[in-house]
Amino acid sequence: MRPLKALINLDNAKHNLNYVRSLAPSSKIMATLKANAYGHGLTLMAGAFNEADAFSVLTIEDAIELREAGFDKKILLLEGAFDEEDLKIAAAYHFNLVVHNDYQLALIRQLPHDKQIDIHLKINTGMNRLGFSINAVNKVYKQLKNDVRINEIVFMSHFANADKTNGTDGQYQEIEKLMNDFNEPFSIANSAALISDNKTHADWVRPGIMLYGATPFDFSQKIPDLKPVMTLRSEVISIQEIKKGQGVGYGEDFIADKDMRIATVACGYADGYPRHAPTGTPVVIDGIKTKTVGRVSMDMLAVDITDLGNVNYGSMVELWGEQLSVDEVANNAKTVGYELLCAISSASRVPIDINYG
Repeated sequence: MRPLKALINLDNAKHNLNYVRSLAPSSKIMATLKANAYGHGLTLMAGAFNEADAFSVLTIEDAIELREAGFDKKILLLEGAFDEEDLKIAAAYHFNLVVHNDYQLALIRQLPHDKQIDIHLKINTGMNRLGFSINAVNKVYKQLKNDVRINEIVFMSHFANADKTNGTDGQYQEIEKLMNDFNEPFSIANSAALISDNKTHADWVRPGIMLYGATPFDFSQKIPDLKPVMTLRSEVISIQEIKKGQGVGYGEDFIADKDMRIATVACGYADGYPRHAPTGTPVVIDGIKTKTVGRVSMDMLAVDITDLGNVNYGSMVELWGEQLSVDEVANNAKTVGYELLCAISSASRVPIDINYG
């Protein structure tokens, strides 16, 4: 069996949820499970985060999977209903809906009057992605408040710059005005705001990447209280002895400046590892950090083991996880940890195992 696996530490996941609780003890927690729980497995992570007050997902298929797996808490559809069928399913399964445009308001008017649904009213306070404008809020709110089909209304917005110093200030000024004008629950803090700005915690917090142990900030700003949930692990499947001047991999992008030992590892871009990761991207073999050389292939990558004398066929390789943060790998590949973790969910050939030793 191919040795590549994504190993999921459920104790670390629960630890991260408890850390969220310690940061925002007066807020309810909505655990974000979109993108197959950031590549970690939807129902697996829902079980680990079952002490959260609610879940959020992107697709109605994910919401149905959670409900039919026995999770009876609030489940929010982050982009709301896309059509009338979505709305009917949401009402039948008691899903909560984000409402962020006039089309979705019109959809709600098609619900029978004996059906009720909970709404997260999305307000655009500066992200300029989804949501009603500040000027439209009063009209939309009155329409929803007077509709017998609407049960609870939660005001919701999303920060564009919470990962920067004082990055929430501008949007929060707009949100604070809404808080003063409307006596409803508010949900505004993502992972970065939750960690950096406690005034944003409000009634609900919506942690995402921090639940999985990665930082919502720049790579250099580590959060020591978070523990990695996923370890991407493989093994050495070949060792090559190469001479000075020889190349490695497609295009021979790497040319040896000395005699070298090169290990081939069973992991490539079809497994979710970043194809654009350059020579020098860190990996750990048998507990020792070294680096990749040459281009990442579809199924394999090459690693310098010249100074690692005991590496052999079958030696353990950590691509990221407990010994090497996904954020450090992402930084070398000029991307973010989010992308690397989520890529595992689309690489269906990477099996997920629970816990490890």
